[in-house]
Amino acid sequence: MLQLSNKWAEILNAQPETGMGYQIATICLKDGRRYDRVVVVQGNITSVDGNGVVPFKESDISRIVVTHDKAALHK
Repeated sequence: MLQLSNKWAEILNAQPETGMGYQIATICLKDGRRYDRVVVVQGNITSVDGNGVVPFKESDISRIVVTHDKAALHK
C-alpha cells in the first residue's frame, strides 16, 4: 500500500468514484512508465493491476488519471 500526500487529493476528489469508496486510475511516472488499473481507496494506492505490491514511490508519479477501467482487474 502507498499513502498519497494531499498533493493528489484535489485531483482525486474532483473525479467520480469507480465504486463505493474507491477509484481506478492510471499512474504515469516521470520516467515514462505507466501503470493501469491502479486502485485508490481514500488516498491510498492499494493495488496495481490486481497485485498488492506497489512498484513505485509517490515521488515517481507525474500524473494520475482516473479511468474506471476494471478490465482484467481480478486475474
